[in-house]
Amino acid sequence: MVSHGKTGGSKGRSPTPTPNRDNGGGAVGGGGGGGGGTGAQTATAGNNLARSTLHANKTILKTVSVFLASGKRNSNNQSKTAATALQNKRQLRQRKMEELSGKINPKLLDNLRKKTRFTKDELDALCRIYRKLVSNCQYAAKTLASSSSSAAIAKPHAAVEGIDRIVFRELLHSTFDIVTEEILMERIFCSWDKAHEGLPLRLEGWLIGLSTFLRGTATERAAFCFRVYDLNTDGFITKDEMFTLLRNCLIKQPQDEDPDEGVKDLVEIVLKKFDIDKDGKVSLEDFMATVTAEPLLIEAFGQCLPTDSAVVSFFSTLQV
Repeated sequence: MVSHGKTGGSKGRSPTPTPNRDNGGGAVGGGGGGGGGTGAQTATAGNNLARSTLHANKTILKTVSVFLASGKRNSNNQSKTAATALQNKRQLRQRKMEELSGKINPKLLDNLRKKTRFTKDELDALCRIYRKLVSNCQYAAKTLASSSSSAAIAKPHAAVEGIDRIVFRELLHSTFDIVTEEILMERIFCSWDKAHEGLPLRLEGWLIGLSTFLRGTATERAAFCFRVYDLNTDGFITKDEMFTLLRNCLIKQPQDEDPDEGVKDLVEIVLKKFDIDKDGKVSLEDFMATVTAEPLLIEAFGQCLPTDSAVVSFFSTLQV
């Protein structure tokens, strides 16, 4: 009975857990919980790494795409620039060939008719004259190069694409009766085409300058003379420039002891006549006002326009 009572009592109470076993079980359970937390962290880190890698890849791809697109645009721009440059070069070459052959394309012809006072037939004839003058320039240049003592070691002479000084001066002297000294002749050449001072005269510059020279209005011819007399192209004819022009134009007499004194006196007289605003030099406005009032003074500092008889004779030779 006693034995059964103990057994019954034993069954009635909860068994007392063994400390070591419970601690071991708790340790195992805790270890299981810790393992679960580490796995979640690892998964999160992996996801973050994947997202970072994907973002980096997208950035790289975007950068490469931008670079390739930029390179393609640059390539296209370079191609367009090269094509434009080639087209311009071809047009320039064609224009030079047309100039040297004396031919004018219809568009340029229409433009020149607006800029000059020549008819279509006159322009055609003047272009033939231009071709002959350029041929003379080229022949003279080749002759000079071949006769030079250093021709053997000199570089090949480039073709002169225009009318040079020598042929231009000969034309003025023989065709238009321009008889003047060296300085004034050089200034006429440099002032002929005001867009390209001092360069060989090309077809358009030759025709526009010739239009002013032969058929220009009083205002245009006066402006041309002023450009010729303005030796340093500063917009004024100074006393020094007047002295140079008048001294070279006057014929020196053997009995003159000091011709420069006479030239200085003449400069003072001319300056008083032309200097309207009394600032000691002649501006374009001064010059225009003076020659408008007294047209004969338009060539006061030297001849730079053709005579009327020379103009009539020149147009008669055009056979138009």
